[in-house]
Amino acid sequence: MNFAAAESSGSSSLLPLLLLVGLFALMYFMVIRPQSQRRKQMQQMQQSIQAGTKVITIGGLYGTVVSIDDDSVTLEVAPGITNRFARGAIGKVLPDDEVADATPVNDEADEALDGDAATAPETPSTGNGRGAADTR
Repeated sequence: MNFAAAESSGSSSLLPLLLLVGLFALMYFMVIRPQSQRRKQMQQMQQSIQAGTKVITIGGLYGTVVSIDDDSVTLEVAPGITNRFARGAIGKVLPDDEVADATPVNDEADEALDGDAATAPETPSTGNGRGAADTR
């Protein structure tokens, strides 16, 4: 009779251990493993960058890779303007079709602004930097 009581108390102490192992396995497959896979993909992408590649940095700056060092990348962000970034700052390599979509040209908005500026009445200035209304 005592043997049965001792056996039942032993199995109840095994349940929390199994729950702890199950929780760790769940965390591994839901959090740790996907994150390490994303990190490996990011490192592989950053190592495969070549001159002429269109990229976006983790800060949101679009540019074209001009030169690559061991740990830095020089990007041309505008014609004749280059910036140097750490290789880890490259967030994404852009396909050619996405680069065209990233720089939209809106001539109608520019024309509307130019037209409004031409028809707006000019305010006389007193030269004191305060405008015409304030003549202190």
